[in-house]
Amino acid sequence: MEEAELVEYFRAQIREDPDVASAVAAIRSLLEFLKRDQSETILGLRENMTKAIHRLEETDSSVAVSSGGELFLRFISLTSLEHPVGSAFHKLMAQKLCNLNIPVTVVLDAAVGYIMEKVDLVIVGAEGVVESGGVINKIGTYQMAVCSKAHNKPFYVVAESFKFVRLYPLNQQDVPDRFKYKADILKTVKDLNQEHPMIDYTPPSLITLLFTDLGVLTPSAVSDELIKLYL
Repeated sequence: MEEAELVEYFRAQIREDPDVASAVAAIRSLLEFLKRDQSETILGLRENMTKAIHRLEETDSSVAVSSGGELFLRFISLTSLEHPVGSAFHKLMAQKLCNLNIPVTVVLDAAVGYIMEKVDLVIVGAEGVVESGGVINKIGTYQMAVCSKAHNKPFYVVAESFKFVRLYPLNQQDVPDRFKYKADILKTVKDLNQEHPMIDYTPPSLITLLFTDLGVLTPSAVSDELIKLYL
């Protein structure tokens, strides 16, 4: 499978299912790449897969693609990722909730602090879960967590274990630029200070619990699960 075919296959996954997580689309693409690969040795296969993962990272610089690709490389036989995950909360999500007769109110990002005193708890997704138990997610997640803490509201994260990534950022600046900005921006823009990041980092101190396919975890338990995954 040529690199151009791999990229097109990845983009087709996104086009056909706008709600699919980029990590899931990447793993599906790598599975297709694996089917067509003609390597005769494990070393050759690993080298080809590594190149394929790097090519996908150049196409989509989200942390989910990086962590998903890394885990796929580690567990090459993983094939049970057929269930799409939810996208960020926006008007399309609101419409889907309404269709299920679930009461929903869409608020401005700037109104999070105003509305927080009325909510019982906060649930967010994650593009990546780092070693400390903190999460990397769509921009605005951090400010939501800060507001939750200020109002003593539980802040829960829902994420699959394939999004666990071996990173240990201490603050927003520690998150690699390749996760903060789109790949095309990194190639063309010299001064990233003029660009708006796509994601932010929420530290573990602001997270109550993480709900994962491995069970309900405290942030401090994430590092133990990463050790199990990569040993």
